[in-house]
Amino acid sequence: MNKKLYVERTGDGRYVVKRANAERASAIRDTQAEAIEVAREMNPGHSPDVERVKHTNRGKPDQWRKA
Repeated sequence: MNKKLYVERTGDGRYVVKRANAERASAIRDTQAEAIEVAREMNPGHSPDVERVKHTNRGKPDQWRKA
């Protein structure tokens, strides 16, 4: 089982916790901090990858960082 969790922002400004290639979210929270906390509780010992959108002239606008 893939233990990697991701925290992504939704179109309505909330944050979802998802496993790689999952169709449905494991959790939905109002803030990024809450979603990160849930992801850490779901997967102790592993940091979730958190989506950050950074618009620059180079590279892709969507990047991931460790929480």
